[in-house]
Amino acid sequence: MRLFERLGLASGRVEVEDQSRNTFENVLFSKRIAAPKPGERWLLVTSAYHVPRAMGMFRMAGFPVEPYPVDWRTRGVEDTWRPFPSLAEGLRRTDTAVREWAGPVIYWLSGRSSELFPGPSARD
Repeated sequence: MRLFERLGLASGRVEVEDQSRNTFENVLFSKRIAAPKPGERWLLVTSAYHVPRAMGMFRMAGFPVEPYPVDWRTRGVEDTWRPFPSLAEGLRRTDTAVREWAGPVIYWLSGRSSELFPGPSARD
């Protein structure tokens, strides 16, 4: 909260959802806090690799948000053949990649996501 205040945002304009245990609960609890109304603009600020999974759940919950990806983990195509700095770093990134590829499948199969691999839509 202090960061937002230092950036000039009044503390009363920020509400933190801190009860969720996973992304699905975060979507539901955030929607309840925000109570979005037609015509309002809401941004989903999350790691770039997490945007597809999160967008599918926000769409399924009927909470229209615009994705604002941050925390990019690659610099683009030039990273394709660049080796990882260490084996541990390679395993960490592989773990993240597997979770973010398996996550959308699991959420879609369980009915918690609107699409298998959500992409941009006209609303976003």
